[in-house]
Amino acid sequence: MITTELKEKPKNGHKLNGFSIEDIGDDHLYTGLETPMKKDAFKISDSEKKHKIAILFEEIMDVMGLDLTDDSLKGTPERVAKMYIEEIFSGLNPENKPKVALFDNKYKYNQMLVEKNITFYSNCEHHFVPIIGNAHVAYISSGKVIGLSKLNRIVQYYAKRPQVQERLTNQIANELMKILDTEDVAVIIDAKHLCVSSRGVKDDTSSTVTAFYGGQFKSSTKIAELQNYING
Repeated sequence: MITTELKEKPKNGHKLNGFSIEDIGDDHLYTGLETPMKKDAFKISDSEKKHKIAILFEEIMDVMGLDLTDDSLKGTPERVAKMYIEEIFSGLNPENKPKVALFDNKYKYNQMLVEKNITFYSNCEHHFVPIIGNAHVAYISSGKVIGLSKLNRIVQYYAKRPQVQERLTNQIANELMKILDTEDVAVIIDAKHLCVSSRGVKDDTSSTVTAFYGGQFKSSTKIAELQNYING
C-alpha cells in the first residue's frame, strides 16, 4: 500500500510534486492515517453545525438555480445538514465511537475468527460521493474476545466520515489491534467508488480492494486460509 506525503496543500490550477488537484482526487492519494481534522473541530455543538450547514447548502442550491420555494426543495437544506451530522459523517465525532467490552476467551479458541461481508457506506473525501462496499475482518485472540456486533460497529464508525479506502482499511485494523492487544488482525475491503462509476472515467464495473495483514496474517498460509473462509 503506497501513500504520498503532501507537505502543503496545492491551490487551484497549481501542481504539487507534479500532481494537480484533479490528479490527487482521482488517484486517491492521501496525507496520512488520521482523518484530517481542524484542532477546533468540536468548538461548536452539533446543533450549531446543522444550522450553519443548512444555511450554506441553501446558498449552494440557490447558486445552482434551484427554486427553494418549491415544496419538494424547501426542506432540503435542513435535511442535508441533519444527514451530514447525525448520519453519514457521524464518525467524525469521537463521542460516537462505539463502546467496546472485552471478554475472556473461555472457549480457548485459538484459531482465526472471521466476520465477513460487513456492509458499509462511506463517502469519498475528494468528491463527497458514496463509497459502497463490504469489509472482511479477522483476528486471532490473545486471550480476549470482542462481541461480534462490535466488529460491525467499528467498521461503520470509521466509514461514516469523508474517507479514502486505504485510510479506512488501516484505521479499522489499528483500532482492532489496540482494542484486542494483538497484531494478529486482518482487514480486507472491497468497495465501489461512485467518484469512479458516476463521474470521471465513468467505469461502473470496477471495484477497489485494499488489505491489511498484521502479525500471523502476514504468512502466506494464514492469508490463504483467510481467503478460503471469505470466498467459501
